[in-house]
Amino acid sequence: MNALLSVSDKTGLADFARGLDRLGITIYATGGTELVLREAGLPVHALQELTGFPELLDGRVKTLHPNVHAGILARRDEPRHLQELGDRDMKLIDLVVVNLYPFVETVSAGAGHAETIESIDIGGVTLLRAAAKNHDHVLPVVRPGDYPVVLQALSDPGGVPAALRRHLAAVAFAHTAAYDAAIGEHLGQPHTQKTLPEDFTLGGRKLRDLRYGENPHQSAALYRTVDGGGIAGARQWQGLELSYNNLLDTQAAWSLVGDFSTTAVAVIKHANPCGVAVGSDPGDAFDRALASDRRSAFGGIVALNRPVDASVAQNLVQVFLEVVVAPSFDQAALEVFKAKPKLRVLQPGPGSTQLALETRPITGGFLVQTADHTGDTLGEARVVTAASPDDATWGDLLFAWTVVKHVRSNAIVLAHQGATVGVGAGQMSRVEAVELAIHRAGPRATGAVLASDGFFPYPDSVEVAARAGVRAIVQPGGSVKDSEAVAAADAAGVAMVFTGERHFKH
Repeated sequence: MNALLSVSDKTGLADFARGLDRLGITIYATGGTELVLREAGLPVHALQELTGFPELLDGRVKTLHPNVHAGILARRDEPRHLQELGDRDMKLIDLVVVNLYPFVETVSAGAGHAETIESIDIGGVTLLRAAAKNHDHVLPVVRPGDYPVVLQALSDPGGVPAALRRHLAAVAFAHTAAYDAAIGEHLGQPHTQKTLPEDFTLGGRKLRDLRYGENPHQSAALYRTVDGGGIAGARQWQGLELSYNNLLDTQAAWSLVGDFSTTAVAVIKHANPCGVAVGSDPGDAFDRALASDRRSAFGGIVALNRPVDASVAQNLVQVFLEVVVAPSFDQAALEVFKAKPKLRVLQPGPGSTQLALETRPITGGFLVQTADHTGDTLGEARVVTAASPDDATWGDLLFAWTVVKHVRSNAIVLAHQGATVGVGAGQMSRVEAVELAIHRAGPRATGAVLASDGFFPYPDSVEVAARAGVRAIVQPGGSVKDSEAVAAADAAGVAMVFTGERHFKH
């Protein structure tokens, strides 16, 4: 048997090759891999012995040769294939061990265009695909973690099980697909147009398995995309291992505060904000966000869009929180957090706070959409009532409208002086979302503004809000009964603004 080894990840390589040698397998290897094996004192043949050619074009052409690929692709159960190889004195290759140039790692390290292009593997992908296609006769091996099971299978007198061959082929094809997807994602243009690409592949590299998914009986893992900074690339300064739910909630919190140019803090529970505020400094904003709903904030995730110092950290550790995420933390703040060793403290990697695309699986396929990036504006901002907002009210309307985009539909946000006072999230009836927000606000609803992620199908929501003392409303408009909602607002002296854009979130 003959094996071809060409790996960028040298983990376990020498021990694996030693096992192959004990089994009497002849090893051929490319440059760097060959050098490592020779230094380990292992018998190895240079790939040039197969091809008759040296590496060309600074190593761009090494394995792209008929003597290599014919030996991989030949069917052992097809006499004509074997005859062709024999006539040309070509060798069969029975084992292909390849992992690819570290393209994702190169991009993530901030490499320039030229270095990034040179890290695109051509020959390795071709070798893996050839071996995976012919897996009935050839073993493709990608992961160093599979070396032990491969050695065990090769030493079995009964031969390599068909199930293992199929598994290794599937791993190889998945690996090359993710690799190509990462390259396409990196080189492609941002998805700003309404028409999404005809072919869409989402590629990622597993960073780690998570303890479980949303619930203990579900499996979960964290994957990082090629340009993966943000939450996936976050530095964890301290705390317990991050869970699936922690990561989802942290992204929700980070996206929300990222929609504000002013100092902002968000408290998130189950992907919904229970308190959001802007302030003169992070400490002030946190205190005001916490005051929105102290009970729901227990065990929440807090995001800040400004660096955290010791004084802010002192405020944060007074509350039981699961995660704190911020652009940075000074050393004094990190010392304060040590008083709560289980608290997860995250500093996101470089990149946008916002998602570019959102994907959702459905049976038989998946949905893709551009992310909702219209926050922190009021759209067309058209006043449709006799009463018109004053400057302070305009500020609160913009604040509430920015927050409601991040609340599950049907969504209602009540806000006053740059802070939420009541949130109604995820209700099947819009008027019930209004009632829930008012219930949470209590007396603070008086003088507050209201934002609705969708239009009011009936005037009842406006009437309920007016009775609670709401002074102004912002909503998309677009209902066939808009005139009734406007009339209800006029009757109560409530100002109403139409934005012309909707912010559903499912």
